[in-house]
Amino acid sequence: MKDQDHELPQDRYYDLSHAEADEVLNDLAYYRTLMVNVGFIGEAGSKDWVLVDCGINHYARRIIEAGEKRFGPAPPKAIIITHGHFDHIGSAKKLAQHYDVPIYAHPKEMDYLTGKRSYPVGNSTVGGGLISILSPFFPTDPVNLKKWVHPLPDDGTIPFLEEWRTIHTPGHTPGHIALFRDRDRTLIAGDAFITVKQESSMAVFIQHQHVHGPPAYFTPDWQEAERSVKKLAALNPVTALTGHGLPMDGENLQQQLSHLAFNFKDLAIPNHDKKIH
Repeated sequence: MKDQDHELPQDRYYDLSHAEADEVLNDLAYYRTLMVNVGFIGEAGSKDWVLVDCGINHYARRIIEAGEKRFGPAPPKAIIITHGHFDHIGSAKKLAQHYDVPIYAHPKEMDYLTGKRSYPVGNSTVGGGLISILSPFFPTDPVNLKKWVHPLPDDGTIPFLEEWRTIHTPGHTPGHIALFRDRDRTLIAGDAFITVKQESSMAVFIQHQHVHGPPAYFTPDWQEAERSVKKLAALNPVTALTGHGLPMDGENLQQQLSHLAFNFKDLAIPNHDKKIH
C-alpha cells in the first residue's frame, strides 16, 4: 500500500506532460531525468515490471508519471539500483515511500545506501568540460534507504526478473552492477560504460552518441573499471541501455564497445591517472 503521508509536493507543479518513457525494446524502456536514465523492464500494460535506478532528486513525481503511462497504476515489483551515486538514487527514497516496494543493490554497495559510507568527492582535474569542473560540488553523502534496501543474491539472480542476471562491474563504485539478458543479449550497463561524454556539458546537452568509459570524475578505481568494460564487451551485447546517453544496438555498439575495451587506457583513463594505472 502506498504511503499517503509521503506525497510529493515539490513535484506537483512540474509539467508532467513530457514525463513519458521511450521504448528501446517491447519490454524495455527508459526515461531521462535531466542527465541520467532510469530503466523500465516490462511490456507496456504489464503489472509485472521493475524499475532500474531512480534518477536525480526531485524527479520522483515524473518517474511515477512515466511509469503510469507505460504500465497503468500498478507499482513496480521492485527497484534495482546499479550503484548509489546521487544521480542514480536521488529520488529513491520518495519512490520507495510511494510504491512501498523493496530496493535491491549489490552487497558491496549497501554501506553507501544505508547511511554508513560516503563516496569520494568528485575529481575536477580529470578534464573534459564543465561537468567535471563542477563535480566536487555534487552530493556524495550516503543516503539512508535502510527501510527498503536489500542485498542482491550472490548467485547473480534478480528478484522478479527471471530472465535477467547481474554482473558485478566495479571500478566506478565498489558494488556497481550491470543487468544482462542472455536470450537476446540485452544489457543495462549503468555507468560501467556510457554512450555520451558525460564530463562535457555540451556533449550531454546535444546527446552526441558514442561509447565512452565511466564518468571520469566519479571513477576512483581504473583497473577495476577496465576489467568491468572488458567483461561486458565479451558478452557482445546486441542492445545496451546505459546510465547516461542514448541507447545503442547492433554492430555500431559492438564495434565501439570492443574498441573501448582494447584501448581503455588511451580512451577512458585521464592522463594524470595513467601512470598510476
